[in-house]
Amino acid sequence: MTLSEKAAYLKGLMDGLDLNKESAEGKMIAGIVDLLGEMTTSISDLEENAIAVSDELDEIEEDLDAIEEFLMDEDDEEDDDFDDEDDYEFDDEDEEDDEDDEKVIYDVTCPSCGEVLHLDEDTILQESIHCPKCNELLEFEFDEDEEDDEELEF
Repeated sequence: MTLSEKAAYLKGLMDGLDLNKESAEGKMIAGIVDLLGEMTTSISDLEENAIAVSDELDEIEEDLDAIEEFLMDEDDEEDDDFDDEDDYEFDDEDEEDDEDDEKVIYDVTCPSCGEVLHLDEDTILQESIHCPKCNELLEFEFDEDEEDDEELEF
């Protein structure tokens, strides 16, 4: 017997017993039966929604599985092109370019507040910045010949 059937049975039982709905007990029982009916309706709606959401999630999962399978097949095809290490080309110049791309970071200590700033070469070449802590104007002299020494003068 479902919840709806049980609630309907109790309502029919209450009507069949011909309870006095004006007495305190009758009002109480009628209120409980009405509440059970409303709760049954709400629970049935929630069950229907849960089933619908579950069905949607199953469809989404199937779609994601299909996408994953498609992507994995694509990756496998690319990997098949390079089965041997001899098929890979390595360029030593690329490694050197990567080293040149690394930025040099300079540690500069503010003479006013002692804050240590970590500045890249582009910032230093601006010749001055304000200290973020004390707002002191820091001016730099940057001699490109001394770049290997990585020394800065104020």
